[in-house]
Amino acid sequence: MTVATPPAFTTEKVQLAVNSILDTLKEGTNILHSEALSAFKNSNHDRVKRLASTNLSDSYCRSLAYLGSSLKLTPNTDTILAEAARAAADFAKERELARLSQAIHDALD
Repeated sequence: MTVATPPAFTTEKVQLAVNSILDTLKEGTNILHSEALSAFKNSNHDRVKRLASTNLSDSYCRSLAYLGSSLKLTPNTDTILAEAARAAADFAKERELARLSQAIHDALD
């Protein structure tokens, strides 16, 4: 029985995944997110990691920190992308819950 070897990571393939995750994150919802996104776009991944490590409950920063690591194309890239995607989905859920909470508040107030 032969086990199939997964295709090699390329910068282009990883960038497609990164772009999809960034599309989910969008611009964020506060100053911290703006700072993290700006640092990410400027390839200051150490700054993004620091923001994530000092804001442990912030899924937006956590996702961007993982994304910076994914660009290194290591054997763990697929796992890193999966974690970035999970953190982005957590953030999207939190953002939508806040939006819906406000909509219900506005409708019932």
